[in-house]
Amino acid sequence: MPERRASLMDPHMEGLLEQVDSKFTLVTLAARRAREINDYYNQLGEGLGRIVPPQVTSVSRKPLSIALEEIDAAKITFERVDPAELAAAEAAAAADAAADATAADLFAPGPPAE
Repeated sequence: MPERRASLMDPHMEGLLEQVDSKFTLVTLAARRAREINDYYNQLGEGLGRIVPPQVTSVSRKPLSIALEEIDAAKITFERVDPAELAAAEAAAAADAAADATAADLFAPGPPAE
């Protein structure tokens, strides 16, 4: 029996889908992480260091391949956010920002009283 050829897709799709809940989540997660990895390599010379470097050692130089390897190694995960919780958090943040703006207006220096 001939030896089985190595797949062109490594890590395998089945292993990747075990880490997420759907193909669409996998695509979105991998694309976002690949953009972060690309940004990391682009800003290396600037010395900023704000972006998280790749979390796995890879022979690949392509950001998407590195992102898929990170997902397969469970270094990158996702959390499904409930839309109602997100809306409540945004409303609370907007209320806090409005309260801070009102307080800043009350204590802002104005023209001298005559």
